[in-house]
Amino acid sequence: MLVKIKKLVPEAVIPKYSKPGDAGLDLVAVSKSFDEFGNVVYGIGLAFEIPEGYYLDIRPRSSNTKMDLVMLNSPATVDSGYRGEVTIKYRYSLGLGEKKIYEVGDRVAQGIILAYPTIEFEEAEELSETERGHGSYGHTGK
Repeated sequence: MLVKIKKLVPEAVIPKYSKPGDAGLDLVAVSKSFDEFGNVVYGIGLAFEIPEGYYLDIRPRSSNTKMDLVMLNSPATVDSGYRGEVTIKYRYSLGLGEKKIYEVGDRVAQGIILAYPTIEFEEAEELSETERGHGSYGHTGK
């Protein structure tokens, strides 16, 4: 799939796969700031033209387990109509002592472009019966 991408700053890094078979494309920070709530905001300096019927799904990288950060709005959804800079927000975790966070130049998240169906709903008076029925959280007992 061909996706148009625009560098908003010269140092922006075009996303790429680290290894053959990887699903996620690495997203590299070109800026780091803090919002009014104290969250860390990483800019990647890129805007995307994602084809209609697809979206960019942004998730934390596995390296996030080594950081004192929790990605907000995870996974994040970048819709096909959005043309602004993609940013990733993290909140400090509850660890004690000095905080280990990503810096400019680090791979701060991963992106996956996925297809989605267009859904139409049909209101119904009754739904079909299933074995699970109305069983909710923890219903299987495991």
